[in-house]
Amino acid sequence: MVTNMVQTSQVSIPRAEYPRPDWQRADWMNLNGTWSFSFDHGNQGKAEGWHQAKGKSFASEIIVPFSWASPLSGIGSNEKGIAWYSKEVQWAPAASESRLFLRFGAVDYKSDVWVNGIAVGSHSGGYGTFEFDVTDAWSLEGSNQIIVRAEDYDHDYQARGKQGYGEIRGIWQPVWLEARPQNYVRDSKFNTSIDGKVEIVTTVIANKSGSAELAFTFAEGSVTHLVEAELAEGTNVIKAVIKVEAPKLWSPESPYLYEGQVVLSSNGQTDTVSTYFGIREISTALVGDRSYRWITLNGKPVYLNGTLDQSFHPTGFFTYPSDEEMKNEIHLMKRLGLNFVRIHIKPEEPRKLYWADKLGILVMEDMPCFWGDPDDQAKRSYENEAREIIDRDYNHPSIFSWVMFNETWGLKTNSESTSLTTDATHPNNFLPQTQEWVRSMYRFAKQVDPTRIIEDNSPCNYDHVESDINTWHFYINGYNELRAHVTEVVEKTYRGSTFNYIGGNTQSDAPLMNSECGNVWGIDGGAGESDLAWHYRYMMNEFRRHDKMCGFVFTEFRDVVNEYNGYYRLDGSDKLFGYEWYVPGMTVADLHTPDFVVIDAPPCQTLQAGAHLAIELLGSSFAERYHGQELQLSWELWHDNLGTRIVHASGNETVNWKGYGVERLTALSLIMPDQDAVSVLAVRLMTANGIIITRNFVTFDVRSQAANGKYTAEGRIISIPAAGYAESTFPISWNALQDNKANGGGAGRFTYQVELPSVSEQSAIYDIELAFEASSKRLLKRNVEGSIEKQHDISYMHGALDEPEFNPNTYYMTDSERHEAKLSILIDDELVETFILRDNPADSRGALSWHYQAVNNKLEEAGSYGYLCKVTLPSTVTAKLNASRSFKLVLAADEGGLALYGRNAGRYPIDILVQSKGSF
Repeated sequence: MVTNMVQTSQVSIPRAEYPRPDWQRADWMNLNGTWSFSFDHGNQGKAEGWHQAKGKSFASEIIVPFSWASPLSGIGSNEKGIAWYSKEVQWAPAASESRLFLRFGAVDYKSDVWVNGIAVGSHSGGYGTFEFDVTDAWSLEGSNQIIVRAEDYDHDYQARGKQGYGEIRGIWQPVWLEARPQNYVRDSKFNTSIDGKVEIVTTVIANKSGSAELAFTFAEGSVTHLVEAELAEGTNVIKAVIKVEAPKLWSPESPYLYEGQVVLSSNGQTDTVSTYFGIREISTALVGDRSYRWITLNGKPVYLNGTLDQSFHPTGFFTYPSDEEMKNEIHLMKRLGLNFVRIHIKPEEPRKLYWADKLGILVMEDMPCFWGDPDDQAKRSYENEAREIIDRDYNHPSIFSWVMFNETWGLKTNSESTSLTTDATHPNNFLPQTQEWVRSMYRFAKQVDPTRIIEDNSPCNYDHVESDINTWHFYINGYNELRAHVTEVVEKTYRGSTFNYIGGNTQSDAPLMNSECGNVWGIDGGAGESDLAWHYRYMMNEFRRHDKMCGFVFTEFRDVVNEYNGYYRLDGSDKLFGYEWYVPGMTVADLHTPDFVVIDAPPCQTLQAGAHLAIELLGSSFAERYHGQELQLSWELWHDNLGTRIVHASGNETVNWKGYGVERLTALSLIMPDQDAVSVLAVRLMTANGIIITRNFVTFDVRSQAANGKYTAEGRIISIPAAGYAESTFPISWNALQDNKANGGGAGRFTYQVELPSVSEQSAIYDIELAFEASSKRLLKRNVEGSIEKQHDISYMHGALDEPEFNPNTYYMTDSERHEAKLSILIDDELVETFILRDNPADSRGALSWHYQAVNNKLEEAGSYGYLCKVTLPSTVTAKLNASRSFKLVLAADEGGLALYGRNAGRYPIDILVQSKGSF
């Protein structure tokens, strides 16, 4: 199928590819690029006849299709109001007697269009596609003037969605001209069944009556069908059924598309449209003897590993800068092992939906909300927008669900709040009559599209009315708190339960899944910028622990301007989760496998050296690939002993992978090592021939009873607290993590006084080794100027800008950006070693910095850790110390700063260790 039909002369224009590969004609002209532009602050344009003036050119220039608020538009002004666009165009269709259509991907909000001074149409709504037949106004010879008046005042009744990250003002999706014959196919809607039955409803617009043939040809001619029809002038609906033999089903793992053409032949003219369909069924079903449903794809249970996508870009805002970037978005999701995405509070651009179809990712698409009261005008605006969105995106096989509302936004009658009480009937002013309107919108969507899962309201206030899926939102930090919450929700979910429903409505047996989760708002004042890897892993374990749950939506795919909880940075660059340090080869994708091993234990536990412990393992399966097979569960208990990896115990268990759902596996009986260690239980589920299916781990802080810790049998250990320095010369220095970490910002030094064993304790010292954990120290604005706690009100839902470095919880998660420092080690002012501290990292490797957080909903340098630094002192220095039995230890850093991690911080359970070897 051709998806990039671009005239050579147009290659340099932005977004030059055809905007709608799901419904594509060959004879077209891309109108993206430079248009003349002017604001109309006084609303004088119409009165002064701007739309009628031949050759009218405005003073400024704008680059279409980018919102006038965005940098890529060349305007970059967030002004509300009215703006005018003008473009001179010369173009004639290839076939004579063609009808000519001017098409707009989307314009926010109200638009009026003129061609050569003739009004050709108006449209209201910020997200729907629309077109005007401009045949009678168009000159086939010479130039034509297109003028667009766009009006966007952010009225409360507008279905705006979550635009605040960057407003979509005016034209914000591609504009193009398209030729069609006198009789043409307006659309075809494909409804597929996994038995190969494809029902097609085609709408034909006929300007001339007469006989016609409607031909469907797909899969290089292997799927064909011909319908003969008599067309009446106006709108004609033609129904057809195709039977595809041995159908290839569409899924994220195998996104097969039946690409081809719909061809209408009538009155000596032919309308050829390139399109496609995917054969798939999305539904819900009772599986086995369960009383609750799961979501199914093609008749089989599917676990939905999803993410929330704000689809925001710093230069184009909600308009992608390029087609390649849209394609890459899907790749970035799939490499994480995700199989679906929730497009948040807006429909996605059609080109991105095409790539979701083509590359294979399921899509949950939200309707945009309004922000005022749910009055009649707002309801009409919303209903029109919803109809346009569902109609435009109906054929995308990737879309499996429509979400009609989110978190009761736009459903609260705030204008009457002073006269209302908040109770179980109408919490947050969600009135009974509005609840019934929500029900009607759910049923409307079911009527126009019975093939998909419909959700009434994706709730954070436990206020469903009627829905095909039973979802809820939560943002909670802390393992115990999260575990208790998820368990409570699962236990309260059953047919007839009033939990999570409002107004006397009760649960059906609809599938239970989470539709927003994370810790970005689970922290007082927001998480700012912090490691999410630690929290994320135990959250995935808790989800997969419950047979009743069948999916989640993590907030979010990329960082945005005030939320830094993405898998990726805003620019798409990686964050480093650090899982591979615990289990070689492990990535985030291991937490998203259909077949998964739950380690039913906290992410870290404090245990005594030599302690015995039983760990429960659960198998969770949402794919039939390995059912009935004997799989291998390989495990090992290991720890890093000052740079040496020691496997304390290991085993290989055979497990019978039975079927769908959660099954208890063999418990592991573990004995902790007899020393201080961060011990790791690493598990791998493998096929009989050693192919790894999934990986997982938990940790243990193992503590000996030795006063200075127990790490080695050689020599004597002296342990010096990281925060036990005698002097600091750093411009800014402070202790953190309950004085288990010392921070020095800028160039400076920490000085420690070290007392070695006396002669009576150790007669001779032959060798002295130092070991400590250190990183550079990146100063944040709050470290210099003090933290600022902001009130997170509704403005944050509109994308209010934030400066994360003032957030008291911020500590940058490890990524590709490095903050380097040079560390010098001096003994009695003699330089003995230097290290390059590559970064100031924070991710799951900082197990102790997570485990010893004092409060679950506040973060203190969470996940931060350093690098193991080991030094054997030169013999000349050791000889002197053998005599003096004390020395001054200086740890000096350049402007990159220094952080030192003590026993209960970082990833190594050590303070500054001094090991003296010799005779006793």
